Amino acid sequence: MKKEALFADRIGGAEYGKSTAIYKFEKIKRAKQRARELHPELEILDFGVGEPDQLSPAPVREAMRSAIDRMDNRGYADNGTALFAEAASAYMQNFFGVEVDPARQINHSLGIKSALSMLPLAFINPGDLVFQTVPGYPVMATHTRYLGGDVLDLPLLEENGFLPDLDAIDPDDASRCKLFYINYPNNPTGAVATDAFYDELIAFVQKYNILIVQDAPYATLVYEGSYRSILQRPGAMDCALELHSMSKAFNMTGWRLGFFCGADWAVDALAHIKDNCDSGQFKAIQEASAAVVADKDVAQSICTHYEVRLKKMVEILKRCGFDASMPGGTFYLYVKAPVGAGEVTFDSAEDAALYLIETAGISTVPWDNTGAYLRFGAVFESKNDADDDRVLGLMEERLRDAALRF
Repeated sequence: MKKEALFADRIGGAEYGKSTAIYKFEKIKRAKQRARELHPELEILDFGVGEPDQLSPAPVREAMRSAIDRMDNRGYADNGTALFAEAASAYMQNFFGVEVDPARQINHSLGIKSALSMLPLAFINPGDLVFQTVPGYPVMATHTRYLGGDVLDLPLLEENGFLPDLDAIDPDDASRCKLFYINYPNNPTGAVATDAFYDELIAFVQKYNILIVQDAPYATLVYEGSYRSILQRPGAMDCALELHSMSKAFNMTGWRLGFFCGADWAVDALAHIKDNCDSGQFKAIQEASAAVVADKDVAQSICTHYEVRLKKMVEILKRCGFDASMPGGTFYLYVKAPVGAGEVTFDSAEDAALYLIETAGISTVPWDNTGAYLRFGAVFESKNDADDDRVLGLMEERLRDAALRF
């Protein structure tokens, strides 16, 4: 069988599967394995993971135990249950003071990733342009390219507060653009968007007829100021779609549930695509999620867990030579990578990350898009608060021994 003739050009056509390129997460995986082989006694300290380290809240698990045995939850959920839509609407009101109609302006999704992958199907034709901020999450951009669309990367620079510079965008590019992807609080930088930036962005997209796609899985994980949604800003409800997730805010990564809300015409278009892509998330999961999604006390407890860890990590990294400070949000620290260790020189953040894994057993995520940075996550595994201190103590000891240069 000539299988090469069957592969679509969008994934490489006849060349699919033949690439020898190794991507950074695979390199990190291999480096961890080498570290285990070279130093079998060494505990790998994994600060590179990007998912919660705790169980889902007890009310979620209790509600799931009850909901899973009910006959009325056995069937297709299609475009979601009224119960979850109403709970998501209450979440938007309780956290952000935003009124969203659960019947017209909200729909559930199987996590944010699936919604981002479907969005281009609703809006992108060959030759259309999407703006995305980098570094960042590339799913929507990848699917845009699958459909023959183009993607323009907008760099997030420290001197701009890790916000895209709208004045630097060519008007010709803006005229071709249909979707403007942003992510705040931002992964990996930890930056939060200001009201002034949101207002500037809304005016920009209104001028050029663009839909804002605000990816907000970390919206409740903030350490300065109040909870912020772009939908709080004047005019946003006509030109913005905001995506929220149960994964990060409520420790429900594997449950695969989120929702999108905002401009009713955009919600309707994405729901139309979704209706032809999946049959909805299990009703019992939606019911269990509805038990906590609007509960600020539950969300704050989870946020505090990360805040305590992040503050300890900041002080340790500063003592080890890193220029570290508390992020505005997320559970990440985004710090400039060392330029070397002892007599070894690093040409990139990736070099630094691989060195730390193989020699010190410390795993981070490197980013080289807009400078050399390492991302440390406060989602490492430990048994309790005392074990947190043990793990962080080991991190400091190993970083000091690495003799890093900055």
